[in-house]
Amino acid sequence: MSDTQVDLELDCRGMLCPAPIIELARRVHEAPVGGLVAVVADDVAARYDVPAWCRMKDHDYVGEDAAPDGTPRYLVRRLD
Repeated sequence: MSDTQVDLELDCRGMLCPAPIIELARRVHEAPVGGLVAVVADDVAARYDVPAWCRMKDHDYVGEDAAPDGTPRYLVRRLD
């Protein structure tokens, strides 16, 4: 579990690929430029999809930590 403060957390538990990425793409601009977006996702594909999306869309993939319940949480810094 991490104490990392985020500007926007997306609860994508139970969503299968590509739904977490669609949710991230739809809502990333709700965070301020330079802000941190957390994607909480239990779909194993998100571990690969979130960093790949960041590379394609020119955002910064910060890394992975865990939500309080242990679900993986993928951290994205909004750059535009």
